[in-house]
Amino acid sequence: MSVIMMLRVKADADELEKYASTHAEQLRRIADEGKSRGAIHHYFAAADGEVVVIDEWPTEEAFQSFFDSQKEIPEVMKGAGAKSQPEIKFYRKLSTPDEF
Repeated sequence: MSVIMMLRVKADADELEKYASTHAEQLRRIADEGKSRGAIHHYFAAADGEVVVIDEWPTEEAFQSFFDSQKEIPEVMKGAGAKSQPEIKFYRKLSTPDEF
């Protein structure tokens, strides 16, 4: 069963969106690498001065291997104005009848 990874960091959502719009190719390159290393789903969300990354990966180890070796993620975090170190948590994906 896959895992859900949530990365939380204090950052400005507007800065992230601005950075993403001017560095779209970089974000696509990172996403493509993630997919090639096993990522199933990926997206950003934000509220109250915090940005979260929500991914689905086959295992915690697959994500951690990708994250630890990916050289461009720190540039994205800096470009998004990250004001804290990322907090990463993993959740077990549950299988329920109402899933879609």
